[in-house]
Amino acid sequence: MSSAPVYDLSQPLATLLREGTKQAHTDAETSQGARLLLGGQLPKDEYVRFLMMLWYVYDTIERGLDRHSTYPTLEPTYNPTLLARASTLSADIAYLLEVPEDQWKAHPIHKELVTPRLPEALETYLSRLQALADSPDPSPLLAHSYVRYLGDLSGGQSIKRIIAKAYGLESEDNKAGSDLGVSFYVFKELRSANNASIGEMKKIKDWFREGMNVAGERCEDEAKLTIVEEASNAFRLNMGIFNTIRTPEETKPATKERSQVSKRRGESVAEQEPPREASWPLSSVAAVIAAVCLGHFVLVVGGFTGDKGYQKLLFVERWLSETFLKTATDAN
Repeated sequence: MSSAPVYDLSQPLATLLREGTKQAHTDAETSQGARLLLGGQLPKDEYVRFLMMLWYVYDTIERGLDRHSTYPTLEPTYNPTLLARASTLSADIAYLLEVPEDQWKAHPIHKELVTPRLPEALETYLSRLQALADSPDPSPLLAHSYVRYLGDLSGGQSIKRIIAKAYGLESEDNKAGSDLGVSFYVFKELRSANNASIGEMKKIKDWFREGMNVAGERCEDEAKLTIVEEASNAFRLNMGIFNTIRTPEETKPATKERSQVSKRRGESVAEQEPPREASWPLSSVAAVIAAVCLGHFVLVVGGFTGDKGYQKLLFVERWLSETFLKTATDAN
């Protein structure tokens, strides 16, 4: 049984946080969800679903920080104009879904995310953040700011390029600086409204670390230890979010889910009803076999992939069904 780590609480808080979260940081970075994200391998819908979960996280963190903006340990790093991410996440989600920003919560991807309830890992994360915001000492919220904001600042530009390439966002507009669909990864300079370069982002991180050290000087050793321990917990909670990311294989609708997928694609209820049991003459059975063989051939060579291909397939299925029904009726 491993013993609890021993910290030299005389060190600056930023140093304590860096040293105290090394293992948790490594675990989070090597999770399957993180690898898929950083490899640009997530289907676009799944990436949007991930952004929606992040929006809930940042919205909860930032409402807590706004609520306690003057608290001694939170005030030194409080700068929503510079750091806040909920608004950029909302803009990116809307752009990727091609809907007005005030309507993305009505999109089927979001409805699926919240029905019947949010994923358990996300609920656990949000509950923890809310409990800290409601506690007499909200200082541990600083640990969540540290994990999220410094993480975004450290890898923001690299991830931005990966995401832009993966989802076709490398347009002339984005090259001109509008950052459509990837604004979450873009920060402004410390003292201007210009987009921050990698060098400027380092300045922001240094500013944030200095603020954390000031916060550490304003609290007792016990509170410093609580913040460090909460940072490791924040990494674990983030890893829980990564673990809810579904692989490309998991996002493919299974056969048994076909009727539900068909409903979302606009088929009528009548078309989804299972066929009634019936006895068919041999000639009709032969017709079915021929139709299946034909259908398989057309499926393979006819390009029935993607949404357009799926609609083509539905048309052929209906045609085969009507033909078969007529043949069976005539035979009977």
